[in-house]
Amino acid sequence: MSRKRVAILGSTGSIGRQALDVIARHPERFEIVALAAGRNVELLAAQVEQFRPAIVASAADGPAGLRAVAVDARPDILLAATDGAVAFDAVFAAVDAGIDTAIANKELVVAAGELLFAHARASGARLLPVDSEHSAIFQCVDGEPSERIAGIVLTASGGPFWTRSVDEMRNATVADALKHPTWQMGVKNTIDSATLMNKGLEVIEASRFFGLPGEQIHVLVHRTSVAHGFAIFTDGNVIGQFAPPDMRLPIGYALAYPDRLADQPPPDALAALGGALDAGETLLRFERPDPVRFPCLDLAYRALAAGGTAPAALSAANEIVVAAFVAGTIAFGDIAPCIAEVLDAVGSEELSLDAVRAADRDARRRATAAVERRPVRAAG
Repeated sequence: MSRKRVAILGSTGSIGRQALDVIARHPERFEIVALAAGRNVELLAAQVEQFRPAIVASAADGPAGLRAVAVDARPDILLAATDGAVAFDAVFAAVDAGIDTAIANKELVVAAGELLFAHARASGARLLPVDSEHSAIFQCVDGEPSERIAGIVLTASGGPFWTRSVDEMRNATVADALKHPTWQMGVKNTIDSATLMNKGLEVIEASRFFGLPGEQIHVLVHRTSVAHGFAIFTDGNVIGQFAPPDMRLPIGYALAYPDRLADQPPPDALAALGGALDAGETLLRFERPDPVRFPCLDLAYRALAAGGTAPAALSAANEIVVAAFVAGTIAFGDIAPCIAEVLDAVGSEELSLDAVRAADRDARRRATAAVERRPVRAAG
């Protein structure tokens, strides 16, 4: 078996580091041909020393460096693991070149997914999900006719505020919001989990990956985080995917696809599954999210239904508003109303990458104005 040539955009981030961990365990399966990182040049240098890629880029190299990693290195598969819109052009260039791309960039699929999947259909590039929930659904529906998929279910941990009342959540501190019960994530993603906006963005992603409207995409809270997604078929059968909450599993699945790696389960894999049972927890307990306590989820469904640039505006506004909450400028309860203000102002225009960028800029401006209209708060 020839080694698969891998390029990574965002090699020093959480997903990039875990991907390199998977690849290091399988030197007979993978070859790193290119790496791009932001400003963590010290870690990038260590990665270069270990994996010896032919092409390397950092933030100092700008868009040309990202494109060189994504395209010029001629990878068999590109892992898109940057945050935000910085690598949009590089990813589109890779897809247009027919390069299979594993996507861990939520903003890319939310803001420009409709365009990206159209480009992939034209070039023949495969787009593979890396998020655990979308990987779960992909594994459940792979090879199934799309007309036989009646719906899908994405699971959510519920975040740290699942049992809190509206009043308790309204003035929750940043420290409270960062106490995620299951996953170890960055600040932004952890706050998004607390508001359930992360699940709303994943609903939009799922619509792009699986070609389903919002009404066929369901969200259920599952506190033990071992069931990651289900596919519901037209004959009434339901297929689910279970795994410990370890991002290396969906990363490895995407990199090796259509094969699977021959790993033994990580030492804690069976313990993570069995532990929930041993502790007397109900492994298959699910609850519906409360829209009153978690309005951000409904905002995402609304943006998906509106289409066009509304998802891009939602994602950009959320980024600004979450940053304001973390800085102590607004209360936790202000997050959804500020985002709703931005979504109310989104117009209709023909979808293009330029339109997505314009919507992103406008949403950031409007979100900043919405934040500034809120009473100034002390950081919590």
